Amino acid sequence: MSTDGLRILPLAVTMMMGPQIMSAIILVTSPRAVRVSLAFLAGVLAATTAGVMVMLGVAGLVGNAVDLGSPSDRGSTGHIVEYVLVGLLALLALRNWLGRKTAEPPKWLGTLMSAGPSRALAIGLLVILLMPSDLVVMLTVGIHIRHGHGNVTDVVPFILLTTLIAALPLLGRLLFHRHAEAATPALRTWMNTHSWLVNILACLIFILLILF
Repeated sequence: MSTDGLRILPLAVTMMMGPQIMSAIILVTSPRAVRVSLAFLAGVLAATTAGVMVMLGVAGLVGNAVDLGSPSDRGSTGHIVEYVLVGLLALLALRNWLGRKTAEPPKWLGTLMSAGPSRALAIGLLVILLMPSDLVVMLTVGIHIRHGHGNVTDVVPFILLTTLIAALPLLGRLLFHRHAEAATPALRTWMNTHSWLVNILACLIFILLILF
């Protein structure tokens, strides 16, 4: 694996923080947990693959129009774009903090307990392709790879790790069946009432990963 591929790997953590991992947790407590979870994972894998490829194309167009500069130059255009993304994430984190008292998880999360495989597949696609935070992450991945003159294969570990993180609730259920069944509902409740905190943590982790 190249250096570029290694540096973007931690960004996979932020891909699944928020409604994304909450969806995986809810689905794994549903009556058809395994079937719907596998469908959800297929959606996440497909959406992450498509999203990253599109963002690589966007970053390539930007790189052709504007010289992104050297990765070692902290003042290069490529790094400036990343700093702009950091600013947007900081504003998003501030917005979540200010609205924490009235924050509620998306209403559609409450419908997932009765979701079938087709709906779970659609949710897996949409929680990646329609989430602004994930679009920013995938754009950052694209810019980083293009800035470092990497290639398409460098994003494969990122895509696989994102899918693996999405699969953790299902793996936990399969490996620790009884304990997982007892603990998952409590975790689901906590994440529903602290969705604002999960979103803030996702933004802060993303900012630290970009800057350092």
